[in-house]
Amino acid sequence: MILRSGWKKKPFWIRLLHWEYWSFQVIYIPIYPVFIFLCLRARSFFFFSAANPTIRNGGFLGESKKDIFQLVPAHLQPRTIFFDKTCKPQSVMEQLMAGDFRYPLIGKPDMGGKGRGIKKLDDEMSVRKYAASAETNFHIQEFIPYEKEMGIFYYRYPDQAQGKISGVVEKEFLKVVGDGIKNIRQLLQDNPRGILQLSQIQLHEPHLLDQVVEANEVFTVVPYGNHARGALFLDSSATVHSALEKWMDGVCKQIPGFYFGRLDIRYKNRELLEAGKSFYILEVNGAGSEPTHIYDPRHSIFFAWREIIRHWLILYKISVANHRLGHPYMSWSEGVKMLRTDEYNSKRLSAMDKKSA
Repeated sequence: MILRSGWKKKPFWIRLLHWEYWSFQVIYIPIYPVFIFLCLRARSFFFFSAANPTIRNGGFLGESKKDIFQLVPAHLQPRTIFFDKTCKPQSVMEQLMAGDFRYPLIGKPDMGGKGRGIKKLDDEMSVRKYAASAETNFHIQEFIPYEKEMGIFYYRYPDQAQGKISGVVEKEFLKVVGDGIKNIRQLLQDNPRGILQLSQIQLHEPHLLDQVVEANEVFTVVPYGNHARGALFLDSSATVHSALEKWMDGVCKQIPGFYFGRLDIRYKNRELLEAGKSFYILEVNGAGSEPTHIYDPRHSIFFAWREIIRHWLILYKISVANHRLGHPYMSWSEGVKMLRTDEYNSKRLSAMDKKSA
């Protein structure tokens, strides 16, 4: 027998049999010809840079979270302080204390993605270690304790007054339910999604794995709404109605030059969110945004391909329209530089993850 007992708990088979865990390239290679066709039609391989004129590279790659932070009204975001990678840990602590920041906090790289370089900071020692290990510019922000997180994909054509929501994903953080006997390591080993996170948790928070959770207690192991960090993504696009769309349009219009992308929002409950209360924008993602509702385990790879292509077509139309209004596309040399810079930053973030563990 080729598959022995327990094969379903092997990371290799979990990834192979569930396309949501496939690598970016494996998912996208079959539909790259569509993107190339759009590039040729726009007469630019970097047409997407015109999608959001106020964001570097249109928000495709290499955009600075600090720059985007300055575009979004302060009351819509968690309190945040940005630091240069050369900033000394003592200086970081002094600025946080002066701002009356309270633990826990969240550390994030200024340029990044897929959860790389993000770390929960529970005390002064973890802040100092994070600052000392910085390979890129970074920021530290207050931790928002709301248990609900949502990604809303929004777009608006430049010649239209009203924008639309094209997809909504609800994010469930990686959690375990205790039985008073098993430790967190054992509980995660009973969950395929948890199994894939064991190595990262072992690297960053090994002490957590030996903790025993009380019977029926729900314990949040990874408090990030990131698919690469174990969050379950559920497609809630069918719940979109006029009130949510109107609210989202009002929020996005407060971000100058923003026409296409996804807002990641942490909130208390849906009713308050739609009333414009008890929510914070954690991330503004531009032209490089994925319609992350595709990662709902109920969806097939064919559904994912259709949704990705649908969003590429919207991106193309918005970019071309903005180009006609005078917003330039990136040149070939600028585009190549963007790709090389992103590759360099990815290596730095990997090094930072290891150093801050």
